[in-house]
Amino acid sequence: MIYSLNGGLIHLDALTSSAVIECGGVGYKVTVTSGTLARLPSVMEPPHKVRIFTHMQVREDAVELYGFATEEELTMFKMLITVSGVGPKAAISILSLFTPQKLALAIAEEDAKAISKAPNVGAKTAGRIILDLKSKLAKEFPLSGGTFETGDAVPTAEGDKGKLADAQDALLVLGYSRAEVNAALKKVDTEKPLEDIIRRALAVLMKQ
Repeated sequence: MIYSLNGGLIHLDALTSSAVIECGGVGYKVTVTSGTLARLPSVMEPPHKVRIFTHMQVREDAVELYGFATEEELTMFKMLITVSGVGPKAAISILSLFTPQKLALAIAEEDAKAISKAPNVGAKTAGRIILDLKSKLAKEFPLSGGTFETGDAVPTAEGDKGKLADAQDALLVLGYSRAEVNAALKKVDTEKPLEDIIRRALAVLMKQ
């Protein structure tokens, strides 16, 4: 499995949203999101050294690489393709329309209409994405070890610590710092259900 590419950017194609990165004399063609494409240098000479995170899709007739500027985008891509009916192309379309943070907010708010605006994604598929990923955003990636850091913790009752740790984990995986997450959590009603806490904290973070 190729996790990332670190090499010279030798070709960009905006029409197919793809890039070619040369590593060790081999050019790897990678399909990327529009956000990743926008971050890549537009001048090819001399080849600019770039690093992108990748997901390799193996089929009977082809091996394809999909590339992302950030690990958060890669993480969200991997979550999307676990949903029935969402293939790599649909996942790329969704992440070309949304940043990982904005997609997480749309899922938390159950905004199927917004998600279905992505090419190759209908209303039923958008509904499945919400159904399958809404809880996973809070539980799939335990980055903080289930606790808040001393001196930066959100005041909470003993019984709520697990819920808030889950909320913190879900927000950390989207690329926000621990300080940003804890500051946002202090501004929301932590007695609400977990999904509401995440949605409200995301709204606070996106306004900053």
